[in-house]
Amino acid sequence: MKNNDLIYGIHPVMEAVLAGRELEKVMIQKGLTGDNARVLKALLAEKGITYQPVPPEKLNRLVRGVHQGVVAFVSQVTYQNIEDILPFVYEQGEVPFILVLDRVTDVRNFGAVARSAECAGVHAIIIPARESALITGDAIKTSAGALSRLLICKVPNLKDTLNYLQDSGLTLFAVTEKAQESFYSVDFRVPAALILGSEEDGVSPELIRMARHLVHIPMKGEIGSLNVSVAAALTMYELVRQRNEVEG
Repeated sequence: MKNNDLIYGIHPVMEAVLAGRELEKVMIQKGLTGDNARVLKALLAEKGITYQPVPPEKLNRLVRGVHQGVVAFVSQVTYQNIEDILPFVYEQGEVPFILVLDRVTDVRNFGAVARSAECAGVHAIIIPARESALITGDAIKTSAGALSRLLICKVPNLKDTLNYLQDSGLTLFAVTEKAQESFYSVDFRVPAALILGSEEDGVSPELIRMARHLVHIPMKGEIGSLNVSVAAALTMYELVRQRNEVEG
């Protein structure tokens, strides 16, 4: 982790919050007390920023200097609101193409997905506020700069956001190896949101239940699943292929 991805110390973190800087994560040492700590916690609550209580050893591994029990990860992007993006896409006469990443926490995978998404013309990537890769300088580098060009939406509740997408006319497609339907057999030409899940257990069951279509990528080998960045790239480009056929 690069030093410019971190802010540490009670007052520097408070100043960052007051300045409106995007923070990926805030960690506060368990049992931290004192007036300044109470003021910081109250400020975080006021701004709707959650923090993670952690043992001091974890902070010591991250920071060599005096951290005063507080470390924050700084985001390298400015997050957008999907409620602002979708109306603009429709106004431009374009068919929405949204990517939803459910608990993709590996920075390298996240960066690779973002790189493919930018090349494929995705209008926005939606990620959860918790259990998602941090958008740090390393993530920007892994994405070959794509994360600096894409519109990224960090939301507190993916289920609520998917309801909004459905109400806005989008069809939800969940990519899962458990699906019976091949991604070749569905119509991606409609306003679409592609949902991909974590390496460990895929798309969450509650999001699976919300999807209109569950699709899998046909495979002939014995390995049961693809890396999420590869699965995302293949699915996005099947969508691009279908839409290009219509335009062509």
